[in-house]
Amino acid sequence: MSATPIDLFTSFVNLRPDGQAHAGPQTFDPGRDGWHVMTFHVETDADVHADHWEIHSDADELVSCLTGGIRMYFRPEQEGEGEEEVKLTAGTAVVVPRGRWHRIELDAPSDIMSFTVLRGSRLEGRAGS
Repeated sequence: MSATPIDLFTSFVNLRPDGQAHAGPQTFDPGRDGWHVMTFHVETDADVHADHWEIHSDADELVSCLTGGIRMYFRPEQEGEGEEEVKLTAGTAVVVPRGRWHRIELDAPSDIMSFTVLRGSRLEGRAGS
């Protein structure tokens, strides 16, 4: 096998349970096993599905802001609580706990990298969106 560069903006990298890494097309497949490294250039809130909540039931997610600025929002865990907001600037990251609904909004066009297990991931529309 020869090593070749991987364009992280057009490929997802799957870190398989057997220790192998495989790069492939950016296909969001919640049935695929292993950890996934995903990198995106985003220009608008629509690019990060800001009108939807997302959850990963099988693993935590590390979300890193590489350039620009983003805001991570966490759905309230108790009735009557407000959304929790975490601002990320270039070079910072946050761990989204397994099973915690979250969403992203942009402060500026950004490059975002995330690491998670896609199996069991879901999206749900925000009320009023």
